[in-house]
Amino acid sequence: MKNFVFVAFIAVLITVVSAWTKEDHEIFDLVTALEASEGKGTTFYSWLDVPSTATLVQINKAYRKKSMQLHPDKNPGVKGIHEKFARLGVIAAILKDTEGRKRYDFFYKNGVPKWRGSGYYYARFRPGLGTVLVFLTILTSGLQYLVQTLNYKRDLLRVELAIRDARLAAWGPKMEPLQGKRKVKVNLGGGPRRDEDGNVVPGKMLDMVVEQDNVFILDPSGSLHLLDTNSVTPAAISRTWFIQLLISSIRKFSRSKENLQKKADNEQSTLTVDKPDSPVSGTNMHSEASEGEEPRQASYTAAVKTGGRRRKATRKR
Repeated sequence: MKNFVFVAFIAVLITVVSAWTKEDHEIFDLVTALEASEGKGTTFYSWLDVPSTATLVQINKAYRKKSMQLHPDKNPGVKGIHEKFARLGVIAAILKDTEGRKRYDFFYKNGVPKWRGSGYYYARFRPGLGTVLVFLTILTSGLQYLVQTLNYKRDLLRVELAIRDARLAAWGPKMEPLQGKRKVKVNLGGGPRRDEDGNVVPGKMLDMVVEQDNVFILDPSGSLHLLDTNSVTPAAISRTWFIQLLISSIRKFSRSKENLQKKADNEQSTLTVDKPDSPVSGTNMHSEASEGEEPRQASYTAAVKTGGRRRKATRKR
């Protein structure tokens, strides 16, 4: 019944919103602009200084009077006077038109709606691609967080029920803790099934061990796993898709940077190992050159001691 009422309300709301026409949107804009310029609560009638029951003659007379007051030629240099004068003409045209005045009188009596339809806002505040992407990111992340919260509450309830059933099976209806370990089977729900003896039992059975206030899950290998409410993963903004994408991108960038640094260090180490030992080679070359020059130096020294230059030997004829 509640679902039917909710669907009916949405259907009526959609019908009302879809009934707003282009002319209605024009009235919404005029009401907003008039209140922003003349003050909150200013209406078409109060601005023209006529009652809401004014006749067409009264409206025409009030329009002529107001137009002379707001004419740009009589108000040189007044800021926004051209916009006011143009607005006056549009408002007067609506009130002079039978259908237009009927539409305005509807909003005049019932108030201008706060939500004016997505088409109205989209046409006036058309978002860019960046705004749309940000909105969709926030929307989808919020919905994912909501789903996480619902799943957390559901899993938390299941764990609490399993702990209660295990203690009930181990301690009895009085729920008084007993000493030692007690192995019990807990029904986790589901469809009917047959146990080891061939008896039909409802749902899926799970082996558990109760030791004082602690409840453990007994797996086929004989290992015990503590079951408590802390084992349920709570909802977290950090586990939504966009935050996870950011974290993953940062980690990949960090790994790539580390790999590049390691590669550069390895290349530098390879160059250091393969580089020839220049100082030692230079020393050997210098030693070899010195050994070759010793006879020449000795000859030159002997020549100086004997008087300078050495004379060439003359041949005897």
